[in-house]
Amino acid sequence: MSGDRIKVEVDADLEDLIPTYLSNLDKNLEKITAAVSSGDFEQCRVLGHNMKGSGGGYGFHDLSRFGKQIEDAAKESDAGEIQKTLGQIQDYLTRIDITYV
Repeated sequence: MSGDRIKVEVDADLEDLIPTYLSNLDKNLEKITAAVSSGDFEQCRVLGHNMKGSGGGYGFHDLSRFGKQIEDAAKESDAGEIQKTLGQIQDYLTRIDITYV
């Protein structure tokens, strides 16, 4: 992946919620990592589904896409794809610049 910054525009009304959202996202990524390691694909599916549903609502449309990738991979019990997507999410999170509009 390139090191280019990713600009994300978030509704200014959500500014107070974003730190908690991102903190909860980190916790859920840890849960997905643990679940995929233990073969709990149902947990991965549920957490991916939740990410798919919440990301766009906060302005993080890429997180919704990543959540769908995790959900779909979990349905196929594809640990490798889930781990690949987790890496993509970590890369994404290190490169986002949030602007409140």
